[in-house]
Amino acid sequence: MSTVHTGVESGGFDFSMPLVIVGAGACGLVAALAAKEAGIELVVLERDAFPRGSTSMSSGFVPAAGTRFQTAVGVVDSAELMATDIQKKNGHEADPAIVNTLAEQSAGIIEWLADRHNIPFELVQGFLYPGHSAERMHCTPRRTGEELMGALLTAAENAGIDIITDALVTDLYANTEGRITGLTYEQPDGSRETLGCDTLLLACNGYGGNQSLVKQYLPQMERALYYGHEGNQGDAIRWGEQLGASLKDLGAFQGHGSLADPPQTLISWAVMMQGGIQVNIHGERFSNEHGGYSEQAAKVLAQPTQYAWNLYDHRIHDYLTRFEDYQNAMATRSVKTFDSLEDMAHALTMDLAVLESTFSEMASLAESGQSDRFGRTFAAQDLLKPPYCAIRVTGALFHTQGGLEITPGGRVLDDTGGVLPNLLAAGGAARGVSGSNDTGYLSGNGLLHAIVMGGIAGRTAAAMLADPP
Repeated sequence: MSTVHTGVESGGFDFSMPLVIVGAGACGLVAALAAKEAGIELVVLERDAFPRGSTSMSSGFVPAAGTRFQTAVGVVDSAELMATDIQKKNGHEADPAIVNTLAEQSAGIIEWLADRHNIPFELVQGFLYPGHSAERMHCTPRRTGEELMGALLTAAENAGIDIITDALVTDLYANTEGRITGLTYEQPDGSRETLGCDTLLLACNGYGGNQSLVKQYLPQMERALYYGHEGNQGDAIRWGEQLGASLKDLGAFQGHGSLADPPQTLISWAVMMQGGIQVNIHGERFSNEHGGYSEQAAKVLAQPTQYAWNLYDHRIHDYLTRFEDYQNAMATRSVKTFDSLEDMAHALTMDLAVLESTFSEMASLAESGQSDRFGRTFAAQDLLKPPYCAIRVTGALFHTQGGLEITPGGRVLDDTGGVLPNLLAAGGAARGVSGSNDTGYLSGNGLLHAIVMGGIAGRTAAAMLADPP
């Protein structure tokens, strides 16, 4: 699997297309829409029987700065501010040219998808995700990645984009100059077809589903629950290695510290940003819940039994009912409600004195205005009041953030800094903008790269095909 055969010139393939895109998740679909609009013939290869990708398992929130959706409700934002937020979170470890490009192009890509392809974006209001200086998350009405994927698939169908499903790409072919000439894909019945191409775009995500690569690059998450697409096997990385591509930030990933388990349903970090807390089985807080949900995964996994409880109240509960994932958690009776701390401690087998001390400390901090030992402050209006709600969560690995190093246009770089002749990458297949580990992930970085860089890479591919060297 994931083999590159070199010294293979063009010709001799079963059929050929100017542009081939590997992966029909959000990244691949947006890239296809962009290239198709430019008049390029293309095909998208998808390993699953039905395209869903990691996007379908997300909340579907895409950050963008300076959109008309923000302007309509009076939100002031800019590409410069967004880029600053991204770099501040990752400790300035990401490529500034990529960060600036994503921030500058984000509004245009979101509005293009909305206006040209009827993706029903709206602005998420009511709270800021950690690290964001403005309300800039854009989502579809049900606030699920599944709905976003459905809208993109409808757009692809309306645009006449050919998607071959059940098509697992196993081999790439390149000539002696490193130019991709074609590939082989295999279908469930074992049949194999070869497909020639003039340009190849990898939108096949990262390596989160490959246990051996996780063990190699992310040992701290080796035992974590993986809540990503099982097809994320690191094919792009392995092809890239064989082609001499530059690989960067392979230790970067997005975790999440709020996955209800059971039933493995994502619980929005809005819980924490609206005033909620996380406690362990003793009733103790163990972190600053406003630091970010990615790095929170490892902190939750470090607790006894590797679980924690999200604690919040009915004010927050009412807000969360806007999220379909939360409605699903309610349907499985994962959300527990209590009239008092005594009832909660008894039902969850916590130490009542410890739990009362946790709540007493929050009240004291709100009154004094001081921060706790973790650096979090509490506002009086956000203090939790009965009846209380609780939901058990664990930490999970969502997707990796390292990969093929690319130019701001999405072209893959080799290990000497030059560009590979006709290979592009975007989304999880490419190096992201989250730095080198889990602490640099700013909410939405994954879909930002998938959606925005997907669109940019699709346009780059179209320009390359229109003006070949």
